[in-house]
Amino acid sequence: MQYLLLVYTDAELLDKLPAEEFNTEMRDCLKHSDAQMAQGKVLGFQQLQPAATARTVRVRNGRASVLDGPFAETKEMLAGFNIVEAASMEEAVRMAHELPWTKYGAIEVRPVGDIAAMRARVGA
Repeated sequence: MQYLLLVYTDAELLDKLPAEEFNTEMRDCLKHSDAQMAQGKVLGFQQLQPAATARTVRVRNGRASVLDGPFAETKEMLAGFNIVEAASMEEAVRMAHELPWTKYGAIEVRPVGDIAAMRARVGA
């Protein structure tokens, strides 16, 4: 089954990290993710640009609005994601524990839905 590991970071915690320590964490994370990709455990991963570069789009009562920045008012912002293949939620959670970013924010582990089943259900 596929799981999405949503990586949230706290900018204040990351800003306190010396540049070389951040670079070491990032290098180790990239090496680890590359190794897991080679094993077929990580299907893809990306870093997101800072939350300040985001736009939030919504339509309410037929009226569209576009707001600068993320929708959430929170200290931790979505910084990236990994799509992983795991036998269970417990295995996916173990994979999240292996990433260094849990020390500087949090990683949400969420099962990925089966879009083929959704297409069949809605007749698309």
